[in-house]
Amino acid sequence: MLDTKNTELARSLRSRHVSMIAIGGIIGAGLFVGSSTSIATVGPAVVISYALAGLLVLLVMRILTEMAMVRPGLGSFTEFVRAGLGNWAGFVSGWLYWYFWVIVVPIEAIAGANILKHWLPYETWQLGVMLLALMTGVNLTSTRSYGEFEFWLSSLKVAGIIAFIAIAGSYAFGLTAPDGPTFANLTSEGGFVPFGGLAIFAGVTSVIFALTGAEIATVAAAEANEPEKTIANITSSVALRILLFYVLSIFLIVSVISWKQVTPGTSPFTTALEGMNIPGAGTAMNIIVLIAVLSCLNSGLYVTSRVLFVLASRGDAPQALVKLSWNRVPARAIIAGSAFGYLAMAAAVLSPQGVFSFLVNASGALMLFIYLLLCFALIKDRKALARDGKPLPAIRMWFHPWSTYTVIVGILAVLVAMMLTPDLASQLYLSLLVTAFVYVCYVIKERRAKR
Repeated sequence: MLDTKNTELARSLRSRHVSMIAIGGIIGAGLFVGSSTSIATVGPAVVISYALAGLLVLLVMRILTEMAMVRPGLGSFTEFVRAGLGNWAGFVSGWLYWYFWVIVVPIEAIAGANILKHWLPYETWQLGVMLLALMTGVNLTSTRSYGEFEFWLSSLKVAGIIAFIAIAGSYAFGLTAPDGPTFANLTSEGGFVPFGGLAIFAGVTSVIFALTGAEIATVAAAEANEPEKTIANITSSVALRILLFYVLSIFLIVSVISWKQVTPGTSPFTTALEGMNIPGAGTAMNIIVLIAVLSCLNSGLYVTSRVLFVLASRGDAPQALVKLSWNRVPARAIIAGSAFGYLAMAAAVLSPQGVFSFLVNASGALMLFIYLLLCFALIKDRKALARDGKPLPAIRMWFHPWSTYTVIVGILAVLVAMMLTPDLASQLYLSLLVTAFVYVCYVIKERRAKR
């Protein structure tokens, strides 16, 4: 029997903290740097790829909102899957979600280290260790202090995006451009869809992974002083804001410069600002990307610790991880996630194309698997509510069940596209391998428990 006095997290976050924690987890290097690959492989029509992927994520967030209204305060959205489909689904989705985010941690730490190398005379791995240690320290403080830190990091990041949208928008409409509006860039180099319609849907496959992360809001809401109200207010609104940031900023990039000017691996934001002759564009974007990376790293450490804490409280992880520190944060779970991050960074230095590549590729499709389980859990929940004659929650999935089936079909389509794309097929197969391994671990755990 757990001592609830020593295992209850502090409810000290406010709605503004939770909103920014969710934004911090989703707007990182994937937008500021990773979008360059999508633009280069799809062309201007990548805007549609982002819109389609964003719509899919928005519907998933709506599902989360409904399930959070039915079962508030569970601590992690993967517990909605457990409640709907059973303990096996909670175990599998919880560990897959932990693994997904614990891989994000070293990726963001390395991305931040590569930026700092422009200014500091240290090796990448040394700077990465420093950044991970700094964010671990922040997470070990009180939850309220962590929330404030993340709020300001994310606020600076959002301010940077809004400033870019204002600058690029003025240029695209001809207010600051020397030759008038620049929207001709959308069709000047091979047309709006230079690689054909199929490229748009293929683009969704890579774009959707940059948009995952808004579900952190449901994890953080468990530590809010009014969890039900917080989730109801922010879950869908956060997804809408993120969609606006992504789609609008990418649209303006391919409007102010030719998409052929974008080089994969280089920030298209920097390329666009330099194309508009904005002085100090490279330095300014490096600072914004560094802030974004630190924010995403911070949120990554936070969510891995809370998911591990919830798994431990359900008996799916070592019970020692349930114990809280004096300031009521799951310090042991934080240190466990941080330790895995250090090991992954060591793999990135010693075996970048071997062990680290395997770790990263094995997380490629995990979020889509979790979202699928979430959809099936909602379908089962709705049937249970109808069977028991219980009323539907105030906030619920639009046009259920057809909208939910649409999400399932959309996710399956992305998975099939991954299977048919040579560069992504290995990620799908490795993700399936990891999922099978986690399920086998659950079966072994249950057999031991019965004995």
